[in-house]
Amino acid sequence: MPSFKPIRVTASTLSLTMATHGGATVVAERAAGITMTLPAASGTGVKFRIVVGTTVTSNSLKVQVANATDVMTGTATFGQDGADTTVMFETAADSDTITMNGSTTGAIKGDIIELEDIASGLWSVTIVGSATGTEATPFSAAVS
Repeated sequence: MPSFKPIRVTASTLSLTMATHGGATVVAERAAGITMTLPAASGTGVKFRIVVGTTVTSNSLKVQVANATDVMTGTATFGQDGADTTVMFETAADSDTITMNGSTTGAIKGDIIELEDIASGLWSVTIVGSATGTEATPFSAAVS
């Protein structure tokens, strides 16, 4: 029977792999942030689920693609702290990085990032979480 025990991460970097992290829940447990790198997208259908287990208080929780040709498509939905409403951000055509700072762009305990390798060069992403202050998009083009 497969193990469904969450994989807790406290290191500053992590290379996500299909064999170790695919289909598992990866729990980000580092207040000083973590940079996670996805494998190259090739249409395998592998899914990664990342849950923020410890709110980021310095640096950022980043999830980035493996190369300069892969991109992400999808949305981030955050509960707003000041209005009891939600705000949604869409990826741009060149989005390849998620950066969550522990406040305006998420990475608050309980936030969830789900990614799926849906085609060569393309990751689907859904983020559901919380943000504080003036909420902002967590998506950018930062991998070159």
